[in-house]
Amino acid sequence: MDINAGLPLQTRQKLLNYLLSFISDNKVKKFGENIRHRTRHLTIVLEDIYQPHNASAVLRSCDCFGIQDVHIIENLNKYEVNPDVALGSAKWLTLIKYNKETENTRSCLVSLKKKGYKIVATSPHKNDFTPESLTLDKKTALVFGTELEGLTGNALEMADEYVRIPMYGFTESLNISVSAALLLFTLTERLRKSDINWQLSEEEKTDIMLQWARNVIKKSDLIEREFLKNCE
Repeated sequence: MDINAGLPLQTRQKLLNYLLSFISDNKVKKFGENIRHRTRHLTIVLEDIYQPHNASAVLRSCDCFGIQDVHIIENLNKYEVNPDVALGSAKWLTLIKYNKETENTRSCLVSLKKKGYKIVATSPHKNDFTPESLTLDKKTALVFGTELEGLTGNALEMADEYVRIPMYGFTESLNISVSAALLLFTLTERLRKSDINWQLSEEEKTDIMLQWARNVIKKSDLIEREFLKNCE
């Protein structure tokens, strides 16, 4: 459930300004710098990753390259953030979990398609693209599977396109965290040099910074409740 649901944008903006007054100037400056580089034009989907250290490393890469949303599909494996690997990156990201259906992969990908995302499976395929040739004009969701088995049949079937990282050695695949980092570096660099409108809306910036502020302020819920009570 959206924690900001029901609050008018103007109220959220006032609340954000109030919460920022409890945060150091240096941190507030960092919020402002980082929110400018955040995007939802690219998003990551992790399907049933059973090695939490690898998935947590992907979260670090998402934060480093400005990807805001990470969609986590839990069919057989429940994902828990590994704090030693993620190094706090999870609190700067929006994690959306899918674990309430019999087939969570389909639920996740259908939801993303309804929001206008092109589904791109990270898997070798006869009609695949490379990170340099993949088109970015539409919102794009990169879907990663497990190192051992790759993506499920449902994920591959529902994909609109496929992308692979060219390799020239004997090993057939990269660690998922390495694959994600390589793809995100290339795609975000291309995106930021393009004419594509990849930036967040002002409303999205407000809501994400509210999330960040809540995560760094102790007892932020009490402070927020008091503020909203005085706004009534």
